[in-house]
Amino acid sequence: MAFIKISEQPSLYNDLEKKSALEILTEINREDHKVADAVQQAIPQIERIVTGIVERMKRGGRLFYMGAGTSGRLGVLDASEIPPTFGMEPGWIIGLVAGGDYALRHAVENAEDDEHQGWKDLQEYNINSKDTVIGIAASGTTPYVIGALRDARAHGCLTGCITSNPDAPISEVAEIPMVMIVGPEYVTGSSRMKSGTGQKLICNMISTSVMILMGRVKGNKMVNMQLTNQKLVDRGTRMVVEELGLDYEAAKRLLLLHGSVKRAVDAYRSAN
Repeated sequence: MAFIKISEQPSLYNDLEKKSALEILTEINREDHKVADAVQQAIPQIERIVTGIVERMKRGGRLFYMGAGTSGRLGVLDASEIPPTFGMEPGWIIGLVAGGDYALRHAVENAEDDEHQGWKDLQEYNINSKDTVIGIAASGTTPYVIGALRDARAHGCLTGCITSNPDAPISEVAEIPMVMIVGPEYVTGSSRMKSGTGQKLICNMISTSVMILMGRVKGNKMVNMQLTNQKLVDRGTRMVVEELGLDYEAAKRLLLLHGSVKRAVDAYRSAN
């Protein structure tokens, strides 16, 4: 059976330019409701990749996201949020986009078409068999991502992919394919819409689950978050107040002295 890109099929809606703003917004929202259900179908595969990442990360392995265009940008976004949210060093989860950092804000012509460049980009990070590589490609056909996954798997890395099309070529090279069938986009072929939303959901699920299982959350609190602004200092102070029963100012001094909620609480309890 021939491979069909569902994500590239014609929109279920037509004459978009003739619609009112309310009609457009209502129809986009109707389509967006399908995304969470599509992601839910992929949870067994997402669980497999999370379990594998944690096992490898406990031995020093890292997680790499790789993609082109929207897919690559979403991987970089998720990776960039890990250090401030969970207090992890930036090198634990890394996002790579075809065309490099310039491509985060600009289209880079033909960047995604080189099937060898992805592996070259990974080699700059001294990738090894303890690492995990997740390729993100709505179409499932991006050469930059497919080539990187093929080489990463050949070198013993755990590999996964996030795609919107069943039986896509990317699923043949990834050990754990995560397929979310969101259907045709509202604007035909515009994978920044439902496909992008689903990719963001899955990346959030993966990184958050991994960080929880790596001990970076206590209860439901971000006890290792970086104190990069007054809002986060206030949030952290309230966590310390709740945990230790100190008054606000004493808790704030303790927090600022030690730099994170976890370190502040551990230090206080060790001294008392």
